[in-house]
Amino acid sequence: MDERPRLSQKKKGERSPPPRGRVSLARALSKLGYSSRKAAEELVRDGRVSLDGRLERDPSTRLDLERGRIEVDGRRVLALPKVHLLLNKPRGLVTTTSDEKGRDTVYRCLADSHLPWVSSVGRLDKASEGLLLFTNDTRWAAAILAPENHVEKTYHVQIGRAADDDLVKRIQGGVATDEDERLAARRVRLLRRGTKTSWLEVVLDEGKNREIRRLLDTLGVEVLRLVRVAIGPLALGTLPKGAWRHLSEGETRALVHPGKGTAQPAPCLPQDSGPPRP
Repeated sequence: MDERPRLSQKKKGERSPPPRGRVSLARALSKLGYSSRKAAEELVRDGRVSLDGRLERDPSTRLDLERGRIEVDGRRVLALPKVHLLLNKPRGLVTTTSDEKGRDTVYRCLADSHLPWVSSVGRLDKASEGLLLFTNDTRWAAAILAPENHVEKTYHVQIGRAADDDLVKRIQGGVATDEDERLAARRVRLLRRGTKTSWLEVVLDEGKNREIRRLLDTLGVEVLRLVRVAIGPLALGTLPKGAWRHLSEGETRALVHPGKGTAQPAPCLPQDSGPPRP
């Protein structure tokens, strides 16, 4: 009997998968920290990019990033040092490189920073605030976002009602949406209860879009403020709104290799009568 592995037959019209280790030209420029992928696509189509000495106008052209020579406007693009940043995102900014509605973006906070191109690691919606990571290290970002790694995100949430233990249990127990999607928090605890508002600490370990807001909306609970105060062991701390800082080597490592780096745990809610300081 012939036990040699059988080659799969490609169906008519089916594209062959790209060779392993090869990326598109636009993706390569993004990975090298030159620009966003969208901006890179425009550069290529405008005829400003050459690959191995030849002008290339197709952003999807694939190359070996370790061997291909890329030039923009005649100047070679080389890999830049890896950058890992923490930003205290203010409310009112959208997490995107550019906005078709002309709204301010989080990149306003990084203006005049003389940084290489960096992308956000995940998102915070316009009304949310707090800890947002940026990097040009795509592998590091992917490890933080990978669902199987269960990197926890901690939020302090002000709601428009007096909370009780029953509500805390209902939030942690989760709900099913009309689309049969399950929304649930990993952990919930009551931080402060007032007569009309309360502060909750909500911990997630998945990256579902607007999960806390959708979960609480399904339960009929109004969200007044939503502040991300930690990702894994990395806390926002006292960094002012709109300010950013570089992560230390230990903080960078701790986010993807628990126990192999150093980072501070998320701070508890201050005991004054005001909202938490991000």
